[in-house]
Amino acid sequence: MAAALPCLYSFRRCPYAMRARLALAAAGVQPGRDLELREVALKAKPPELVQCSPKGTVPVLALPDGAVIEESLAIMRWALAQADPQGWLAGWRDADRAVMEALIAENDGPFKHHLDRFKYPDRYPGETSESHRLAALAILQRWSSRLGAGWLLGDRPCLADWALLPFVRQFRLADPEGFEGEPGLEPLQRWLVRFLASSELAAVMDPPWAERSAWRSPTWLYHLALRGEWAEARRDGSYRRSTRGRSLEEVGFIHLSAAHQVGATAQRFYADLPSGEALLLNIDPQRLAAAGLRVVDEPAPESGELFPHLYGALPLEAVLLAQPLEP
Repeated sequence: MAAALPCLYSFRRCPYAMRARLALAAAGVQPGRDLELREVALKAKPPELVQCSPKGTVPVLALPDGAVIEESLAIMRWALAQADPQGWLAGWRDADRAVMEALIAENDGPFKHHLDRFKYPDRYPGETSESHRLAALAILQRWSSRLGAGWLLGDRPCLADWALLPFVRQFRLADPEGFEGEPGLEPLQRWLVRFLASSELAAVMDPPWAERSAWRSPTWLYHLALRGEWAEARRDGSYRRSTRGRSLEEVGFIHLSAAHQVGATAQRFYADLPSGEALLLNIDPQRLAAAGLRVVDEPAPESGELFPHLYGALPLEAVLLAQPLEP
């Protein structure tokens, strides 16, 4: 039996998850060989994530011995303890490490506080977005003044560079033109441009380090729907299509799939559609049961393989996520 692998729950665009992936990749860890990576949709967190980390945020690293690392910085340190070939932590003096810690604390505390209220003002009624933008810029100005030699602690990158850069990237994304036109930030702007063009960032924003579709939990059920028919169901309040081209009334049940059956079903019945025209519905079977609906595993006529069949219309509240089916 193959040995269990560490499991990383991640979200592609989350800066905390991004910096965890950067450190794991720098340590030479490879998804599929050294690590199982599970991309999470934050609107539909899989029960496996919540079970191992009740806080339900990413990143979370679950180790084979049952230990769970729930903070991104701790995951970075765990990765670099396995291997640190680029010297993110290795080779620095204690005084340098203290500066790294102070910079990361400033990023994860005050800077993140101001970043959130600048980037997402609707989430913070009563707050003034502009005042938080200016407070964040004051921190960026201090960081910029450290970058004369190219990196925060000199002429080579350290843990603090990689821990801060994903958050500076987010600040820029909130107002790219304003960021690029801000006077006095030239060293920091060059630092960020180098990061955005780096092979390190490119690697962890694409498979196998980052998927655009969420991991399919084996505890959920799945159904492939046409985009237009799902939009119609949302207007009507329930979904009544059995499969492509056939209704619930014609067939008597709605075809569902287990997680491991989605790929073959998509290939057989939906492969000819343009990208984005088929949606994968992630369905919570507990919500179906709570609605008094019956799901029965029954054999497919041609193969005899057991597939789940839903006897009744699919209620919208049982659908946790509807995401475009990726090729």
